[in-house]
Amino acid sequence: MVFANTRLAAQNHFQALLPCLGRYAAARNQVGPGHKDVSRLSPAIRHRLVLEEEIVDTVLSKHRFSTVEKFLQEIHWRTYWKGWLELRPQVWRNYLERIAWLRTNSEESVLQRVHSVCNGQSGVAIMDRFARELISTGYLHNHARMWWAGFWVHVEKLPWELGADFFFRHLLDADPASNTLSWRWVAGLQTKGKTYLPRRSNLEKYCAPEWLEDTTGMENLEDNALSESSPTETASLNIQALPELPAVTIARNGRTGFWLHEDDCAVEIGALNALRPAGIIAFRPQPNGQSSGMSELRRLHLLRVLEDGCDRAARQFQCEVDFQDSTTLATRLAGWAAGKKLDEVVAYAPFVGPLGDHMSSIREALEARGITLTWVRRPWDAELFPFAKSGFFPFWSKVERRLLKSSKPDPQSQLL
Repeated sequence: MVFANTRLAAQNHFQALLPCLGRYAAARNQVGPGHKDVSRLSPAIRHRLVLEEEIVDTVLSKHRFSTVEKFLQEIHWRTYWKGWLELRPQVWRNYLERIAWLRTNSEESVLQRVHSVCNGQSGVAIMDRFARELISTGYLHNHARMWWAGFWVHVEKLPWELGADFFFRHLLDADPASNTLSWRWVAGLQTKGKTYLPRRSNLEKYCAPEWLEDTTGMENLEDNALSESSPTETASLNIQALPELPAVTIARNGRTGFWLHEDDCAVEIGALNALRPAGIIAFRPQPNGQSSGMSELRRLHLLRVLEDGCDRAARQFQCEVDFQDSTTLATRLAGWAAGKKLDEVVAYAPFVGPLGDHMSSIREALEARGITLTWVRRPWDAELFPFAKSGFFPFWSKVERRLLKSSKPDPQSQLL
């Protein structure tokens, strides 16, 4: 499988996909070679090579809402997860603390089993196939992700946080909110009373028959042999107020620079388009061991994504783009801004996650040099994040009303 790592490739892929979306709802749960029944756009959406609103507007310009509702819901799931975590950032911090604790305090036998299962050596053939697919391609069908996560939590009885970390290190579409909260859901923490068990009957219904020819270990997945694990909730779920961030910008006096980062690689589209930066900076993901342990496959994918974002920004703004190596993000960003004699650095606000963890240190480093830092939030996020206070379907009911009331999109905003 090849996944779009430039905006043009993502647009072309979506153009080919668009006529087929009428059958998405009926076919999306099928798991087989090539994953032809799902969009495979998630790596591009993750880094905003294409924007969610572009996809939604274009789909609704070509299909009736009722025909593509399930596809639209899947696009909005990512926004829902992001909004839910933005309202509860302490859940992310708790997850990181738990990973560190588990790596230090787990029994050696548990850590050895974690290693075996992650490397496709669990002894359950279909689950080992999925583990190897994830490592070799950076992707798994969402249904396979649920089966494998359920296997990890409820069959292997391993800590969900370490399984989530395995996914996050390898997935090309690795998203802090979607990944962490989906694993919490499988474990029964996200929605009380609901877990996800990898039942053999479900695999046999939706998985390609040739992938189930090796039945080694399938007895562990028999419907009547499964029992739920009950992980303990260790995070506070209290809602916190979203930071008030501007969704638009105005022309500035003085010298402004942009920071282009992996959470939003489309600085030339949207509010920042009105500004004229004196420079733009982005940072390369570092080799394994210096970048939170992401796989080399994921690192190289992200590197190309960022290169494409830099190329597009350079063409749009006709200014120098610095693409630097860095393991000290705040220090290097502040040093670059000072060297450019900037008065202000502007960026789309990183989301809660590894990049968002740097927000405070970046502000402190810039302010120490007398440089203003301005975070901008896209209108899509500003409008939808507050809807994510409870479950997805209350969120979706608000989104549905919004979509049904909206007028036809401006053709210039469409991907075709």
